[in-house]
Amino acid sequence: MSLPDWLVAATGKPLPGVFHHLEGTLHHWGYLAVGAFLFFEDFGVPLPGETMLIAAALYAGAGHLNVWVVALIGFVAAVLGDNVGYVIGHFGGRALIERYGKYVFLTPARFDRAEAFFVRHGGKVVTIARFVEGLRQLNGVIAGTVGMHWRRFVLFNAVGAALWVATWTSFGYLAGSHVETISRYFNYFAIAAAVAAITFVILHIRRRRKRARLG
Repeated sequence: MSLPDWLVAATGKPLPGVFHHLEGTLHHWGYLAVGAFLFFEDFGVPLPGETMLIAAALYAGAGHLNVWVVALIGFVAAVLGDNVGYVIGHFGGRALIERYGKYVFLTPARFDRAEAFFVRHGGKVVTIARFVEGLRQLNGVIAGTVGMHWRRFVLFNAVGAALWVATWTSFGYLAGSHVETISRYFNYFAIAAAVAAITFVILHIRRRRKRARLG
């Protein structure tokens, strides 16, 4: 997909990495794309909602979208999406998850891990889950399944959505005027992050093996 002329004129370069693949969608659908991606992602549909939010904020920083509208739409879509998830979990329960979860890559094992984390940490997880990949998409579904009171869920969910949207729209908007610099160094950042992740996994596996030998 070719880069839109207006973005070339504004930045001189395409958006870096994964954001590049959303340029065409944002160009043709604008705010509607932001709302749709966040809304559907928030009850389990495998869409890159967070990536879309950052990409839209980058566009706003480059002067092609209104950052306040991006933030408002992002907040409303996130809250509504999580509430759809709550309804699904509340009325469908675990049986519905086990029957249809596979179609949105929600396996019983994945749901068990997320549910256990949710139960351990209580209501506050509804707020912090917004920043955790996997939990963000299952947040409302799990809250409905375990029987969390809806008003309590809405409160914590709204706080989490506000913090999450404010964080990523601010980051994207401030970075929007430096897209060329970001593009230049993005691959280096990606490689460094990958090396750090691999190192963490290797060290974690070694620690587990050491504990198993000592145990």
